[in-house]
Amino acid sequence: MSWGTELWDQFDSLDKHTQWGIDFLERYAKFVKERIEIEQNYAKQLRNLVKKYCPKRSSKDEEPRFTSCIAFFNILNELNDYAGQREVVAEEMAHRVYGELMRYAHDLKTERKMHLQEGRKAQQYLDMCWKQMDNSKKKFERECREAEKAQQSYERLDNDTNATKADVEKAKQQLNLRTHMADENKNEYAAQLQNFNGEQHKHFYVVIPQIYKQLQEMDERRTIKLSECYRGFADSERKVIPIISKCLEGMILAAKSVDERRDSQMVVDSFKSGFEPPGDFPFEDYSQHIYRTISDGTISASKQESGKTDAKTTVGKAKGKLWLFGKKPKGPALEDFSHLPPEQRRKKLQQRIDELNRELQKESDQKEALNKMKDVYEKNPQMGDPGSLQPKLAETMNNIDRLRMEIHKNEAWLSEVEGKTGGRGDRRHSSDINHLVTQGRESPEGSYTDDANQEVRGPPQQHGHHNEFDDEFEDDDPLPAIGHCKAIYPFDGHNEGTLAMKEGEVLYIIEEDKGDGWTRARRQNGEEGYVPTSYIDVTLEKNSKGAVTYI
Repeated sequence: MSWGTELWDQFDSLDKHTQWGIDFLERYAKFVKERIEIEQNYAKQLRNLVKKYCPKRSSKDEEPRFTSCIAFFNILNELNDYAGQREVVAEEMAHRVYGELMRYAHDLKTERKMHLQEGRKAQQYLDMCWKQMDNSKKKFERECREAEKAQQSYERLDNDTNATKADVEKAKQQLNLRTHMADENKNEYAAQLQNFNGEQHKHFYVVIPQIYKQLQEMDERRTIKLSECYRGFADSERKVIPIISKCLEGMILAAKSVDERRDSQMVVDSFKSGFEPPGDFPFEDYSQHIYRTISDGTISASKQESGKTDAKTTVGKAKGKLWLFGKKPKGPALEDFSHLPPEQRRKKLQQRIDELNRELQKESDQKEALNKMKDVYEKNPQMGDPGSLQPKLAETMNNIDRLRMEIHKNEAWLSEVEGKTGGRGDRRHSSDINHLVTQGRESPEGSYTDDANQEVRGPPQQHGHHNEFDDEFEDDDPLPAIGHCKAIYPFDGHNEGTLAMKEGEVLYIIEEDKGDGWTRARRQNGEEGYVPTSYIDVTLEKNSKGAVTYI
């Protein structure tokens, strides 16, 4: 099947068809372009979505720990990779399909224009041959009519007896002239006809078939190119399917990694305060005074006895009364994490010790490497000056000493916490449970809320029974000083019942540390309160419980 033989007379139709083919090619290219834009926008929106929901972490404390959170962040990472594959699809389509289509459409337009121009030139040449043949034909027809008229004129004069011989001779010469011209036009017409027939045969059997064949091949190449682009369009998607499948598998694995038991345990590890639940409150019998024997001696003796008890067991109006589930005041984070509950403080100290040990190991390795390099320089002076390493060695040694001191200090704090944790339950049952509940205050060890960074240890509570009647007289007999202390670090004392102090300030000690990390002190102006034991250097008087120094 050939366009040259089957469509020899459909030049205009082929012109329209080839133009439609190029228009269709460009339309498909436009479709691919819009698909590329969709893929690019889709990938961009996915990346923006991932960026929006990815955690913005500024410290290690904010890193996700729950398996559900880690799984979600893994899904976000997989989704980000998926967005990258959509970008790969867009790039592949742009390079392999859209770019190729636009280049090919330009080439098609140039080739089509050339073939159509050749066809029009061939048609114009055939039309010119036909006009020449037609002109010679018309001229031959005209000369034949003139020759016929000349013959009729000659025959009329030859039969006319009145005509002169000269007129007859002149008519005869005119006839011969016209006849000769008619014969010449006849030959010219025959030659033009023969030439036109040859050119027409050549036009319809050689030139036009060749041009139409080239147009047919061009159109078939266009169809093949469309087929290749269709395949490339699908291959661009199919190439990324394995990676997209891995992304989806990663999302499924992330979903399977969620462990509700582990998350629950993390909640316990994150928020466990280490406090013991409060014990039962004892029954306070206020009716005992009703049944006393009415005698002055007995009454005075009981008053003196009760007065002595109050002086020892109560100090200040409602000083240090805090409750476990009360509102927790906010305070600055302390170096020894004493603002945290015992369990959280222990974990923080252990984490810091681990970090310091890692830094110490790093510095030790660096010291060992510097010593080896120094030995090499001493054995081979041409490689370097051993003295040039001395500043670095000195700096490393200073860092090692500093880290060891930090580790020792934090281990002391950790030992303090671990030593207190064991006896806290008994101490609470024997002393803390005897206090009244005051709304909005904390327990002796402090309160605990959802924010671990805001957990503040409170000062210990007072021992003994306390009521409104005792408040009227308990400030009259302040506790005697049993020693003195010097503040090593400054303390703000924001909590109720605490005493603010400056570094280097000297205070009186009126009550020792009961094992909960707080010591009761008093200024010279009589202001009393609790201060952290680890923040002061305590010296007890010899006539009390012996000179003991806490550092």
